[in-house]
Amino acid sequence: MFRTALSKVYRTSSLATAAAMSRGNAGRSTSSVIPRRLYSDKSEAATENKEASEKASETAESTPVSAEELEKIKKASAEKDAKLKELKDAYLRSLADAENIRNRSKTEVENTKVFAIQKFAKDLLDTVDILELALKHVPKEHLADKVAHKSLVDLFEGVDMTRGSLLKTLERHGVESFDPIDKPYDPNTSHALYQAPIPGKTPGTVFAVEKRGYIIKGRVLRSAQVGVVLDPSGN
Repeated sequence: MFRTALSKVYRTSSLATAAAMSRGNAGRSTSSVIPRRLYSDKSEAATENKEASEKASETAESTPVSAEELEKIKKASAEKDAKLKELKDAYLRSLADAENIRNRSKTEVENTKVFAIQKFAKDLLDTVDILELALKHVPKEHLADKVAHKSLVDLFEGVDMTRGSLLKTLERHGVESFDPIDKPYDPNTSHALYQAPIPGKTPGTVFAVEKRGYIIKGRVLRSAQVGVVLDPSGN
């Protein structure tokens, strides 16, 4: 009797263990199948989308474009290109205009600085001319005798130093003198006061300078006043 009861308990335990193992296997089987099924669905969806895209592309390629539509497309493309070219030209012109304005403004500022003293410097030239005229009229023989004409020599040297100091001051501000003696006459830098035939001199050259000329930064501030050799033949 005891054996009979024990065998019943053993069978009941075995059945319960088998049922539990069966349920566990069923759960594992379901969990392993579901991801596999999801992966399969995604792959199939991607394949279907690819096939649909290829069919749409083939349909678009196979659809003929009418001559009228093609002409419209060409016209629209040409208008777009023309507009782009017009905008590019306008942009380049605006850049060039801006650069010209900058250069012109820079030049004007520099000229304003350079030629600000032009009128004042030109007025000082009269003083320089007077000093040079005074020095020119001192007899050279008196200058040679420094003992007999010491006061005159001292005065001459003082006037000459004053003239030199004025010229150096003008040079510091860009004003330079030029002497066209024995050079071909240039009406752009010199003013002919008179003409005379001079033997041994080339006609058309400067043989006398009454007043020297002056330039400021390459521009003529005052023309030189000169005498020009005349051609005896009248040419």
